[in-house]
Amino acid sequence: MTDNPEPTPKVLTPIPKAKQARMEAVADKQAARADGPPMKLKMTDGGLQITFKHPDATTAQILMMADLGTCDAAFMFGVQGQIAAIGTPGRKIDDDASNFLLSVVRGVQPRDELEAMLAVQMGAIHQATMTMVRRLNHVETIAQQDAAERALNKLARTYAMQMEALKRYRSNGQQKVTVEHVTVNAGGHAVVGNVQTGGRGSNGK
Repeated sequence: MTDNPEPTPKVLTPIPKAKQARMEAVADKQAARADGPPMKLKMTDGGLQITFKHPDATTAQILMMADLGTCDAAFMFGVQGQIAAIGTPGRKIDDDASNFLLSVVRGVQPRDELEAMLAVQMGAIHQATMTMVRRLNHVETIAQQDAAERALNKLARTYAMQMEALKRYRSNGQQKVTVEHVTVNAGGHAVVGNVQTGGRGSNGK
């Protein structure tokens, strides 16, 4: 009886530097944002129970307030309840759907309560938009197709308006307008840019 042969060593393919750089960029972004833990939902006799996948509840709540751009615990409890309710239709619990909506809010990185509320609405509109896209792909009649198309168009326009509203709010409603002067000199040569004209004495007169 012969001994078992030595196992053939696996050849490890090194990760290309470009992929390493992308992985490091993701890790750096995660470390910089330091998002709070995901929510954990449970339906009880008293209703929907919301906890966090974190060993310390107080720390989890503080991180949640940071994610929402608030220092008000009442606001935090209210918004997290709304997020959980949107992701949990009826008596069906869907942690993934609720945490997806929460991730949308975290991605916006709201600076205050108004931005947080708008981010929640944006996430909800996106979920509804995807529902209409899925429904449109499974229509069986022209009437169903028309209804799904109308709803999808309204939702898509609403999301675009929400994006613009967020941009305007973050820029304090200010728009930067650059005005350039165009001067045509004798001979037909145009000078584009900030043109300064000489006053008295500019030519020594």
